[in-house]
Amino acid sequence: MTILCGRDIASPMSATVDVIVIGSGAGGAVVARELARAGRSVMVLEEGGYHPPKEYGALTPSRALRTLAREAGLGLAVPLGDTPVMSVLAGKCVGGSSVLTGGVCFRIPDDVLHDWTTRLGLDGLTPDRLAPYFSEIEKDISVEVVPESMRSRSSELFVEGAASLGVPMKSLRRNTSGCKGASRCNFGCPNGAKMSVDIAILPDAIAHGATVVSDALVETIDVERGVARGVRGRFLDAQTGEPSVAFNLRARVVVVACGSLHTPILLKRSGLGTTHVGRHLTLHPAFRVGALFDDRVDGWDGAMQSVYSDHFAEDGITLVGVYTAPSILAAAFPGVGREHRKVVRSMPNLAFFGAMIHDDGGGRVRRWLSREPLVTYRMSKRDRHRLWRGVGILGELAFAAGAREVMLPIFGAEPVTSVQELRALVARTPSTRKVECMSFHPLGSAKMGKDERSGVVKPSGETWSTRNLFIADGSVLPTSLGVNSQLPVMAMALRIARGIEADFARYLRQAA
Repeated sequence: MTILCGRDIASPMSATVDVIVIGSGAGGAVVARELARAGRSVMVLEEGGYHPPKEYGALTPSRALRTLAREAGLGLAVPLGDTPVMSVLAGKCVGGSSVLTGGVCFRIPDDVLHDWTTRLGLDGLTPDRLAPYFSEIEKDISVEVVPESMRSRSSELFVEGAASLGVPMKSLRRNTSGCKGASRCNFGCPNGAKMSVDIAILPDAIAHGATVVSDALVETIDVERGVARGVRGRFLDAQTGEPSVAFNLRARVVVVACGSLHTPILLKRSGLGTTHVGRHLTLHPAFRVGALFDDRVDGWDGAMQSVYSDHFAEDGITLVGVYTAPSILAAAFPGVGREHRKVVRSMPNLAFFGAMIHDDGGGRVRRWLSREPLVTYRMSKRDRHRLWRGVGILGELAFAAGAREVMLPIFGAEPVTSVQELRALVARTPSTRKVECMSFHPLGSAKMGKDERSGVVKPSGETWSTRNLFIADGSVLPTSLGVNSQLPVMAMALRIARGIEADFARYLRQAA
């Protein structure tokens, strides 16, 4: 796959194409491929660098975060009120966050789509109408069920504990081909087995004539007489990473796919910040518990994620098995010095399991002092209740599986050694600010609405405020999903891209 590296461009660039796509992640890659297949001239602009799978697959987890993630994986949402600090992981590389996901693939749950079509008035987003897009993407990125043979012992223990409590577990689906169970999907697959968009989608876009440019920071969208006309920005310097050589590109259609954190910032910087831009951010607050067993677990031996349970979906909680790189897990262990080393030495006997909340939102994205946004989040009372209920459920599963101790995601808390102690702690509901929380699925900051008063984009993905300007990333999804968002973002992007092509003659007239 040939990528034009912006850091190697020494002279200002200007060009005219049919379509400019800003962002090369799950949404942008799909749009670029579809419109290139249709014969349109397409240019994809990616702020991050290009790192081939063989390169990032050889990186250590910490080095991968510094190389592939925004803010070296240290991005966070600033808490407001009784809200935990949440890490927010987002990709900054060719392939975007798809390179750093666990590969888990869910369709949008039917009850979520029912909410969108009834309460929000988004009539076309029904399960039947979206099913063909999901099916096509699932085939494109090799979505398959994780076989039971790929389950780590960590996952098996939690499945056993759940079964004893009458909580059914199911096998996850992931976009993989030839997975070897390295248990480090979130840092770039070391075996090239995860079908992220840099492997499964962008090569096809390039084969059909699309140009992908890395290290290209888009600073503003040019709008004339209410129509998007192109973009301006600068290529990033190879040594400093700072904006350097300018580019000025014209297009008939501009598609923004910068993700829920940066799409609002680009819109505001371009003078396109309407009422809803940057608001309504949902994050799927996620957490995990550790469980210490007498026998060895070796939880890193198997798929990083292989099972889940939607048994508590009506309560807004999804249980998801997870066991990531031991070095990353160990960094969050309790204790200091000798006490911390003692816990680290117990790693072979530790199992982990996680959960995430189908949140009400409460997040906001604002321009800040640097290129990165200021993200704030206020957790609702209902979600705080869900969080503590989820912690209790995970702890009870661990004890039911035979755990000797359970490490809860509470900073400064000692491990609990019995169900009674667990229940008493959760019943006291300590300050939610003390919970170790993370997020991987920011959504909704440029949400879809039935009219200009209720959203940023039309159901077609075109912005209400500007013609020929589309958004095709997680920011358009109007609520949280309660499940991983990679597949929904891709299916929605495919739907938006097909709509653009079907009506391209009109966009040409508007751009004339």
